[in-house]
Amino acid sequence: MDFLKQLGINKTNYGSSTGQKWNQTKTEGELTIHSPVDGKFIASVYQGSEKDYENIMKSMEEAFLHWREMPAPARGEIVRQIGLKLREYKEPLGKLVSYEMGKSLQEGLGEVQEMIDICDFAVGQSRQLYGFTMQSERPMHRMYDQYHPLGIVCTISAFNFPVAVYAWNAMLAAVCGDVNIWKPSSKVPLSAIATQNIIAKVLKENNLPEGIFTLIVGKGSTLGERILNDKRVAMVSVTGSTRVGKHAAEVVSARFGKTILELGGNNAIIITKDADLKIAIPAVVFGAVGTAGQRCTSTRRLIIHESIYNKVKDTLLKAYKSLRIGNPLDQKNHMGPLIDKNAVNDFTNALKRVKKEGGKIIFGGNVLSGKGYESGCYISPAIVEAQNHFEIVQEETFAPILYIMKYKKSIDEAIALQNGVVQGLSSSIFTNNILEAERFLSCAGSDCGIANVNIGTSGAEIGGAFGGEKETGGGRESGSDSWKAYMRRQTNTINFGSKLPLAQGIKFDI
Repeated sequence: MDFLKQLGINKTNYGSSTGQKWNQTKTEGELTIHSPVDGKFIASVYQGSEKDYENIMKSMEEAFLHWREMPAPARGEIVRQIGLKLREYKEPLGKLVSYEMGKSLQEGLGEVQEMIDICDFAVGQSRQLYGFTMQSERPMHRMYDQYHPLGIVCTISAFNFPVAVYAWNAMLAAVCGDVNIWKPSSKVPLSAIATQNIIAKVLKENNLPEGIFTLIVGKGSTLGERILNDKRVAMVSVTGSTRVGKHAAEVVSARFGKTILELGGNNAIIITKDADLKIAIPAVVFGAVGTAGQRCTSTRRLIIHESIYNKVKDTLLKAYKSLRIGNPLDQKNHMGPLIDKNAVNDFTNALKRVKKEGGKIIFGGNVLSGKGYESGCYISPAIVEAQNHFEIVQEETFAPILYIMKYKKSIDEAIALQNGVVQGLSSSIFTNNILEAERFLSCAGSDCGIANVNIGTSGAEIGGAFGGEKETGGGRESGSDSWKAYMRRQTNTINFGSKLPLAQGIKFDI
């Protein structure tokens, strides 16, 4: 395929890089990557070793001493050039993301656009790493706070967004003066290798040292644990399941490191009797089936006022019947495959469990076979009538299952259902009633990190802080003031007088 050649992806590839050079290790096992689109072999990747990791860490320790001394706007200039280079490679990288992961081509291209957008955002942020000036109670004193780079940071990314989440972290960390090691999902390493190849071009063009942007593909049980336990890694950003994030938080916090946790979501949309269904239904369908339900912000629960329940259900069924499922590189299709057969098993097992608990499947839920579905990863998205308290509804199944349920009277009842799960990532309400909308956004409303009115749960823009509460982990990435997580805060006091007054009026004469 032409896009593989354009991105420097060979039949066999090395999985660890100090930034511009690839370690040549072949002893740690070889990942063979097959596309969930058609089941065909794409390429293989030699996993990195612990020796490779040490080489990378040494290069990063040296690079940080240089990188932190560069003015932040100069670091921003490098990130600007990375954004320009990504524009050059947007189409081939978007195709690779789509083919390797299985999301639609539009979503693959959109993911690369997110990388470009966060580069642009980070360039502006490089001139706005603001601290604050405070008034001192002591005469002839000035107080202020400022932010300094943390050092080495790590991005551990998941398969569902092979490149965008990395860029959210790495580009902001870079303008903050940090150096970044990336451990991508072993399910989608080729997209990471391609991204590293693109970034390496910019580093080489600017005569920058090894160790600023690095990559290692390898086992979580060895390399992943090594990173979590390594005191040289000041901060670890983890995107993954709640189980994985909990373990990472425990290990990293035990050595007093920092974490950014972006974990599970169990996102709901409330549709009130005052909703505009012309915009609500498309939002629900995209939220539920986009990326085949494999976004952490995918819509998993739909809470509908009883007076319009049957109307919404019938309209949803009609919309689902019109969905085209197939090769995601064909832009006529709405939904591609799940990432692998394990995900298919999770999908079918979840449906068995919800039926056992009393749920009713009213659409889909089948594994598709035949021409075009040879990979065994294609399924028909499911709509299930269920209750919020069902055990399986309380869990996050990373697949296109939409649980629909009623609420009877007040918006507070609907909000209680929305909040009645352990996750707290994204939430939405569709209503034209301003009182309901404001109630949903108030302190008595949604308990999620993201709360939307008249738009869906997925498709967040990079300008806002992304993340959630409760078992979603509490981390924030991307926009707003998320950059502060990649820096250490320092309070400074300067005495420009000839005396030494103490705070709180304390006297200490000698």
